[in-house]
Amino acid sequence: MNLFRISWSNLRDKPLSSFLSGLLMTFGITIISLLLLLNKQLDDQFRKNIRGIDMVLGAKGSPLQLILSSIYQIDSPVGNIPLEEAERLTRNPMIKTAIPLSMGDNYRSFRIVGTNKKYLDHFGATVAQGKLFQQDLETVIGPRVAEVTGLKVGDTFASSHGLDEEGEAHADSKYKVVGILSPTNTVTDQLILTPVSSVWAIHEHGEHHEEGEAHEEEEHHDHEAGEAHEEEHEEHREITSMLIKFRNPMGMMLARGINSNSKLQAALPNIEINRLFSLLGVGVETLRGLAIVIMLISGISVFVSLYNSLKERRYEMALMLSMGATRAQLFGMLLLEGLVLALIGFVLGILLSRVGLWLFSSSVSSEYHYNLAAFGILPEEWILLGVALLIGLLAAALPALGVYRMNISRTLAEE
Repeated sequence: MNLFRISWSNLRDKPLSSFLSGLLMTFGITIISLLLLLNKQLDDQFRKNIRGIDMVLGAKGSPLQLILSSIYQIDSPVGNIPLEEAERLTRNPMIKTAIPLSMGDNYRSFRIVGTNKKYLDHFGATVAQGKLFQQDLETVIGPRVAEVTGLKVGDTFASSHGLDEEGEAHADSKYKVVGILSPTNTVTDQLILTPVSSVWAIHEHGEHHEEGEAHEEEEHHDHEAGEAHEEEHEEHREITSMLIKFRNPMGMMLARGINSNSKLQAALPNIEINRLFSLLGVGVETLRGLAIVIMLISGISVFVSLYNSLKERRYEMALMLSMGATRAQLFGMLLLEGLVLALIGFVLGILLSRVGLWLFSSSVSSEYHYNLAAFGILPEEWILLGVALLIGLLAAALPALGVYRMNISRTLAEE
């Protein structure tokens, strides 16, 4: 007697109740699986990009915004800071490295970041094609930038002001691509990197261009005042922020001193990101709790379905027992029905969670250029399979015990 075939036939005979039980199980598993996937992807991205950065120095404002804009490139910068002041604060012997960042422009929504080779070294990014930038307006681009924009080594492009691709274009000065980076699965994959002086040069050119137009309109232009303005501008170079690594944990004390005694802000990435995850964690735990409730309701649905099925098929089962089937076989047949429903729910739930991750990744990719589409099975999902099968097994076992209490002769006589 093929128990699996009989169990499958029984499920097909009750399409509505089987569909409802399977659907509830699918929904519960989809939500939990999707939460596990997103949590792993986001945690990997956040932890990977933050590694080795102990402090971010920037303008006063939201410390979280400073972290998100300077490390993850997913928020607007807080503002600019004087380079001279930042360099003065980072001469402290407790600071091992200080990497300057200058932001404010983009090309087709990919951010242009002025920095130096230390930034590439920090993220382990190497030049796969071409060479590293050496002069003003030379750039190296991340592999994702090259893939989406089609830029190649030797191409030139005009940047747009701001972080939105609809910003005003700096058409008078063009950047040149001199290198393409190898993939690192870090923030460098989606950036256009150039020397800090390039960012100054682009914006100074724009300022001089505007001054030139104003000069044509004004007949009495003060030449000496203009030179004085240029000298003053030279002295007051600005950057957006600095990424800082300490020589030892004692450096953490610097942040308090900087926040208290200077016009700049020192934000600690680990503290801010942990705070962000704790805020997100409340919502995640609520959804996870909801998914577990849905799975339990699914188990109750399987229980009710099989209980009613047992009442409807009492004569059929009594007949099978009279023809030589054992009670253990019938018990196993009903258990199989619960396990099959749980297994179907798990498979469909895993597939739907991947569809959900792909949709979420597509949305994040178009806006922030992060790729979160890793579809492998997580170790926790095997535990989820065990939980689903256990719920199906318990839900089926309770009504299936009725097989052992069945009186064969009375059941046949009643029919």
